Amino acid sequence: MTTRTVEAEWRGGYQVEVVTEGRFRLLVDEPESAGGTDTGAQPTDYLLAAIASCFALALVHSARKRGQEPGSVRVSVTGTYEGPRYRDIAIDIVSSLSDEQAHLLIEAAQRVCYVTNTLREPPRITIGHTRG
Repeated sequence: MTTRTVEAEWRGGYQVEVVTEGRFRLLVDEPESAGGTDTGAQPTDYLLAAIASCFALALVHSARKRGQEPGSVRVSVTGTYEGPRYRDIAIDIVSSLSDEQAHLLIEAAQRVCYVTNTLREPPRITIGHTRG
């Protein structure tokens, strides 16, 4: 079993800096219409970005495992809000693959995409607190 940890630290307003495994920094903010300063993507944009990037990489990985180069691959992800969550998430792929290749690789990518697999069978979420 492998674990990964990211840390988020509030920077004021609705701005948070996230550090991934001590290496990469992401700025998260809310749009001005929600009280933020619009200096970074909102958290739900990062969720959609995680889906799009993971699925694109899963497609490329699946193609290479079959000895194919996928050519061009572009993944677009659209989320539809309902209350405080996404009701629907649509993944659209534009590629240079034939319809037959795309069908096979999409099936394979669905099996290896960590993000979409996590969302299909949500993990248990626990919340703790440490005074600091």
